[in-house]
Formats: sequence, structure tokens, C-alpha cells
Amino acid sequence: MQHILKNIAIFSLLILALLGCQKTKVDPVTGKKIRFEPNTDKRAEKAVIEEGFILGGGKQVDNFATKNILWRASLETLDFVPLNSANYAGGMIISDWYSKANSNESVKIEVRFFSKEISLNSFEIKNYKKICKNQDRNCSITQGSEKLNKSIKNKILVKARELKIREVQKK
Repeated sequence: MQHILKNIAIFSLLILALLGCQKTKVDPVTGKKIRFEPNTDKRAEKAVIEEGFILGGGKQVDNFATKNILWRASLETLDFVPLNSANYAGGMIISDWYSKANSNESVKIEVRFFSKEISLNSFEIKNYKKICKNQDRNCSITQGSEKLNKSIKNKILVKARELKIREVQKK
């Protein structure tokens, strides 16, 4: 009996190991099956071609992030605010605090990307509001308005569609 249980355990472990070696994975964002390329050189080359990544070892692409229309649309839409961080690989754009002249209120905008598809679920906007009573002293920071988040998101989507139309017309 012990021998049979031992064989079942070994067989189960082998099945689990084989299932983990499958060449297709599921994209956690879209739920679509994607083919996994075990060769790292081929994966890197594919990333350079499709995503515009700049990699070491002499593989460099001049059009960094230009193939991602949603990224470009976000940068163009947020061109009125100074950026604190724009990390394509990390999928985030964070503005610096922005305020109009002689105002004690500032806004910080954050864009988080989940996918490069042009859709509502591909990215998220968050904004934060800072109110200072004495020029950068006694400041309080709160979550900004959902209305502003939706407005920025809609502007980015409109800009992305415009860029996509221009791209298709060029071809």
C-alpha cells in the first residue's frame, strides 16, 4: 500500500512539473493565451521589434515607446504638467505637483498602464490634491476628484484614437 501511495505522489509531481513547462501562458490582464518563447534572445529581439525597448548588448531602437499609442497619447495629454517620473518599463507616469499661479492648491496626476490596447481598462488615472495654508507648510494631501480622473482618461483615449487614425492613414 505504501508503495502505491509513493508512486501516486511521484506521478502527481511529474504531471504538475509537465504542466508548468507548457509553452503557452495566460496574459493576466487580457486573459488571452500567449505563446511563451523559452529562448531569451528571441524574446528580447521580439520585445525590441514590438515594444521599442532599448536593451544592452548593442540592441538599440531609435523609436523607444513610439509604438505604444496609449503611452504617447498620455504624454501628449499631460504636456501641461511637469513630470516627476515617466517609466515605460514600469508602466507609470507621475507628474510633479502642479498649481496655477498664486494658488494654495496643487494637483499630482498618476497614470498606471496595464495594457497597450486602446481601451478603458488598459490604464488607470489617479490624482491627488494638496492644500497648503502657509506656502508649503501645514499641507494636507487627499485623493483627488473622480471627475478629474475621468476627464483626463477620456482626453487620453481621444488623443490615442487620433494618433491611431493618423498612423493608419500614413500606411
